[in-house]
Amino acid sequence: MTSPLQQKIKIAGPSIVTANRTWDGIVVYRTGSKGWSAELADAAIVRNSDEAKALLAEAVADDVGAIGPYIAPVQLGDDGKIEPGNLREQIRKAGVTIELPAQG
Repeated sequence: MTSPLQQKIKIAGPSIVTANRTWDGIVVYRTGSKGWSAELADAAIVRNSDEAKALLAEAVADDVGAIGPYIAPVQLGDDGKIEPGNLREQIRKAGVTIELPAQG
């Protein structure tokens, strides 16, 4: 399997780096301050493949905070609000799609 950093990255618009937090699996987004946030609004936005590669490399190196980072498209509203750019990311942002068994 080819590493994400070895793949050719094509950016067709604004994008972010997303992953899952290691201790609870929640969806997180890479921020401009080299951290992770559960809020899409905090995500660092990249607009070209060089920026995307740099942000992804930084995220991959942080394998303690999150796992499985990858580049995902986003859409920017007229008000600057960040929204998921495809169905997969809409589902990930909304949360689980099935009812989970009760804990306890």
